Amino acid sequence: TETAMGVPAVWAAVNFISGTLASLPIEVYRKTDGGSERVSNGIGGWIDRAVNPALSSFNWRKYTYEQMLTGGRSVTLIVRNNSGEITDLVPLDPTTVQVSNATVDGYPTKSYRTSTQVYAASDIIDLTFMVKHNMLDVRSPLATHRDVIGLAIAASRYGAKAFQAGGIPPAVLQGPFQSGSAAQRASEDVAKTTAKLAREGRPIMALPAGHELKSIGFSPNEMQLLELQRFCIEQIARIYSLPPVFLQDLTRGTYSNTEQQDLHFVKHTLRRWIEQTEQEMNLKLFGRVSDLSVRYNVDSLLRGDLKTRMEAHATSIQNGIRTPNEVRDLEDLEALASGDDLLIQGATVPIGSQTGVADANA
Repeated sequence: TETAMGVPAVWAAVNFISGTLASLPIEVYRKTDGGSERVSNGIGGWIDRAVNPALSSFNWRKYTYEQMLTGGRSVTLIVRNNSGEITDLVPLDPTTVQVSNATVDGYPTKSYRTSTQVYAASDIIDLTFMVKHNMLDVRSPLATHRDVIGLAIAASRYGAKAFQAGGIPPAVLQGPFQSGSAAQRASEDVAKTTAKLAREGRPIMALPAGHELKSIGFSPNEMQLLELQRFCIEQIARIYSLPPVFLQDLTRGTYSNTEQQDLHFVKHTLRRWIEQTEQEMNLKLFGRVSDLSVRYNVDSLLRGDLKTRMEAHATSIQNGIRTPNEVRDLEDLEALASGDDLLIQGATVPIGSQTGVADANA
């Protein structure tokens, strides 16, 4: 994992997805006869602020997704008091947790063993990238695609070595050497001279008569190093279902397709991780049947897009979807005295019934 994270594309993919998911507000709602209401007490009061006294909600979720996107699994312990109320969430190191089969009340389930304790599945929030056929082990995206990531590492290392040598590929020195030791001294002299010329930026080196220096390697241009690195970025983007523009590859980016890739990221990449997290947390925190549920607020992705956000607010008010005060609450503005009524535009009316038209016809 540490070596793979040295690839900028892998670093960008993991950091971008985990940071975006962690930045979304997470809220608790209760179903009512009239719809749903926000829960602000108990777990609903602290899950979006701090999951335990020493860890903020953002850092917990970012760590959780980082582990899932690299090793393939993240594990969080649910801490309850004597009354069964949830008081804290504590992330565990997934590399130290052993998952095995267990049976509770005749039903197959899982148990999670650490070096000091065994936890039931109901006490663990277990998020996985992809589960193997035994429903216990996981597939790490980094380990599964080690060859692709290894290719990116090799390309970076080759480029670094080539430019450390002044961009000069390996070469063979030919000449009328009298002995093996003479050939060795000559090659060492040429190597020192080549390194000196690279440091000083001088492109010309003189060789004794009868000697010739021939290249036996490929230059970065001949190896299509830039194209190879770009291909590696595209491969890593495929691993994480991430549009290449989010890995700063704008080679084929235009205004229109970049906007569509932005929508693709929300609809086809973020949504599945959000849905998985919500369902896992709802099951482990509240059980199979409960009026409570955890929700991610995806609307906050527009927090930095004022124009689109205001247009959406205006549309919701004009069509009677939200009241002005509900919109003002979303923007952290003070409520208005007359802002609790649903409004709708009255300009769309049957032909001939507009004010003045009917009187003229009469």
